[in-house]
Amino acid sequence: MPVATTAAPRIIGRADHVISRRNIAPNALKVLYKLREAGFQAFLVGGCLRDVMLGLEPKDFDVATSARPEEVKRLFRNCRIIGRRFRLAHVFFGREIIEVATFRASSAPSQGEEPDADPDILPEVGAVADDGADDMPTADDSDDGDGQDRLLDGQGRILRDNTYGTIDDDVWRRDFTCNALYYNIDDFSVWDYVGGFEDIAARRLSLIGDPETRYREDPVRMLRAARFEAKLGFTLAPATEEPIARLRELLAQVPAARLFDESLKLFLTGHGVKSLAVLQQRGLLRVLYPTVGAYLDKHAGNLVEKLLIAGLENTDARVLAGKPVTPTFLFTLLLYGPIAALIEAQPSDTWHDTATILDACDRAVYEAQQRVTIPKRFSLGIRDMFAMQPRLEQPRGRRALRTLEMPKFRAAFDLLVLRAKAGMAATATAQWWHRLQEVSPEERAQMIEQLERSQSRQGGAQGAGQGNEGEEGGGGAPRRRRRRRRPAGPA
Repeated sequence: MPVATTAAPRIIGRADHVISRRNIAPNALKVLYKLREAGFQAFLVGGCLRDVMLGLEPKDFDVATSARPEEVKRLFRNCRIIGRRFRLAHVFFGREIIEVATFRASSAPSQGEEPDADPDILPEVGAVADDGADDMPTADDSDDGDGQDRLLDGQGRILRDNTYGTIDDDVWRRDFTCNALYYNIDDFSVWDYVGGFEDIAARRLSLIGDPETRYREDPVRMLRAARFEAKLGFTLAPATEEPIARLRELLAQVPAARLFDESLKLFLTGHGVKSLAVLQQRGLLRVLYPTVGAYLDKHAGNLVEKLLIAGLENTDARVLAGKPVTPTFLFTLLLYGPIAALIEAQPSDTWHDTATILDACDRAVYEAQQRVTIPKRFSLGIRDMFAMQPRLEQPRGRRALRTLEMPKFRAAFDLLVLRAKAGMAATATAQWWHRLQEVSPEERAQMIEQLERSQSRQGGAQGAGQGNEGEEGGGGAPRRRRRRRRPAGPA
């Protein structure tokens, strides 16, 4: 942990920085002014200031104050107290949440280190861990009542810390210098204790304090470093980078629910392709998703890796366009390789069997869940998307119309399109399904009749298109083989 110091901050006057009240959400200003009027210190803090300085639009606004959570709740009727590791106040303005944290002593966990209602993700994809893990903050959580304000495990990881402090203490428990600037609502100045102002200008990511100690306190900081490297294009300072290779296995001790939350932040906030590259480069993917990392290392550059990257590119584009994204599709992409490997380990004439596909999905999800929680509503979606691929690759008569009405059809179709673009399924088949969705009911009936006549002429051997038999990592792509009749036995 960084050693607290009484050194005064560098105070950067309004004329010397670009942060303006025009860049701050009106509701965040309301919270700041109301706290100040009540006699408390109140500062805007963290990533929102960093983003403004980088010319980005902040997604959320965090406030640090001398007021205790209970005092904040008394000031704001629209407030709830959350958190077990450290108690926070959430002030609600419709769907907008302003997070208010009391100044903490230098050992407390960093703001945002607990999985919470991340505004970038949760409203769109419903990414709330549903297993009731202790690390998950819940409304009106209280301490465990054992009288201990601070609790660490044997590896030095913080389990609980409810020790309050002053702003001079607060800065030393924050994670990165770029997240440790304070905007003073009194005179619109920026307070900088740790050189964050210069690090942001240099696009450099530096941990506050001794990096090894900080990573041991909370191994998730290694994932946060990777996320900021991918999202912001920052370069890791040498002292921040060096311990990751030695300490990355500590992530295996982090609760799976937190790693689920971090996965969504890595892959579903518009920089998924870069996150994948950074995680692979730093050896973090093999710790976070061991089977995924092992598969990609073994099959570097194959069709499955190309499929994964193409899918993440599509997801990034949807996020940037303000369209919804889903963890189901993300986990289907991540686990495609391990699932395909499990399917292809079976006899080839069973690759299209539903039982084979579902068993591979269940095994791959189970192995992934040893590190990362995958809520059931998402794991069931993975099964549906994979199980529908043979049906989509071999549309058969009027059964195709029933397939079109299935709840998971659209997601399964999107996967088929990606597979076709990667050369893992027939492009003609994907185009046929696309047209079937677009045409009128009368034209749809004509397409089905044409398909049935074509299949009748060909003996039912093919549908609208032909799959690519035996392609690498096809995950059930080969065509279904006819079963041969067994010769009749002796009478």
